[in-house]
Amino acid sequence: MSNLEIGLTSFPVLLLMIFLRVPIGLSMFIVGLGGLYFVTGGWTVALAKLKSETYSTFSSYSLSIVPMFLLMGQFATLGGMSTALFKAAEAWLGHRRGGVAMSAVGACAGFGAICGSSLATAATMGQVALPELRRYGYSGGFSTATLAAGGTLGILIPPSVILVIYAILTEQNIAKLFLAAFIPGILAAIGYMITISIYVRMNPDSAGIREPIPYRDRFRALFNVWPVLLVFLLVVLGIYLGWFTPTEGAAVGALGTGIIAFFNGGLTRVSLSDSFLSTARSTAMIFFIVLGAGFYNGFLALTQVPQELATWVGQLGYSPWLILSLILVLYLVFGCIMDSLSMILLTIPIFFPIISALDFGLSAEETAIWFGIIVLIVVEVGLITPPVGMNLFVINSMDRKTPMLETYKAVMYFVASDIIRVVILVAFPVITLGLLRVLH
Repeated sequence: MSNLEIGLTSFPVLLLMIFLRVPIGLSMFIVGLGGLYFVTGGWTVALAKLKSETYSTFSSYSLSIVPMFLLMGQFATLGGMSTALFKAAEAWLGHRRGGVAMSAVGACAGFGAICGSSLATAATMGQVALPELRRYGYSGGFSTATLAAGGTLGILIPPSVILVIYAILTEQNIAKLFLAAFIPGILAAIGYMITISIYVRMNPDSAGIREPIPYRDRFRALFNVWPVLLVFLLVVLGIYLGWFTPTEGAAVGALGTGIIAFFNGGLTRVSLSDSFLSTARSTAMIFFIVLGAGFYNGFLALTQVPQELATWVGQLGYSPWLILSLILVLYLVFGCIMDSLSMILLTIPIFFPIISALDFGLSAEETAIWFGIIVLIVVEVGLITPPVGMNLFVINSMDRKTPMLETYKAVMYFVASDIIRVVILVAFPVITLGLLRVLH
């Protein structure tokens, strides 16, 4: 077999291992290591790469941003920021039809701005909002679907761990990617609120009505979210204004949320230790997947599969927009069976050279940033797409009384909202790139 044939054969082998429930990081590591053996004809190169790849991966300065953002999310939860965000949103929106569900989405957007993890956002807001949704008569399927969809805002609204990984893989500026994700993130939150409004009108029995509260109490609830706003502005503006790098910004954010959690009484010696352990576990999982992807992608580069695919696609003569659409459809399919981080690490080294070779009327940097945001949104759809949407399982595990089928039915409204948004952002790149062009 030629090197190219070995590289192409590795895809079905990798997918088979994933279907057999072998962890994705371990699957990519084994296939990459075995592939290097077959391509080079021995273990010398494979074992040498075991040393060099491990060092080069974990010595990356940019990767240190991941545990900092995860720790910031842990401290934000301990500081009661998720509760404050939900109460503020509920005070202003709760009396509207579907308002408590809209409040949950708004709180997810705010918490995502200081968390950067979809699963963490979904799990945290689920604990806060599910009891309130139940209290005001919201159906189980609608409640769980709303929180699962709202949780996806955690990886879209900056800061985002997935965007950091994408930036490292494609060698793009993290701060510019964060800036480009801001408007699509706001559009996502608005789109979900519109979806809720449509859903409760089509299913009047799915949501109850909450009495409005006095404006004095509304402003008091709004004032209570100042710590969230302060941390977000400090981190995001600090990065954009050049006060510190994204990694330093993540550290500042973790320190800031830690101080707030301490003064709010949520950060004790025990909870601090638990936060460090939880962050370490999540970081270890992410880093091992990154390491496995490094081995597999190094093997693919040696077989020339990405370069050959890019050349082949370019020779077909198809419209760049058609090729982009087909790639996005593949992401939707992958989203039904894989988690977001695995999809990014597995596919970007293959698809990015193809997209970079196409002409969309944008500069190379703009194409990379625009494609990254679109991919992030499509990956986000995968988190709530049946049958293996990770957010669906996280939220449903908190509400055992709600059958998963009810959640599946309700979440399809949010999936439709996401697909409409993807079409709009693909058709009008200026929506994603406009803020970036103005400030840079």
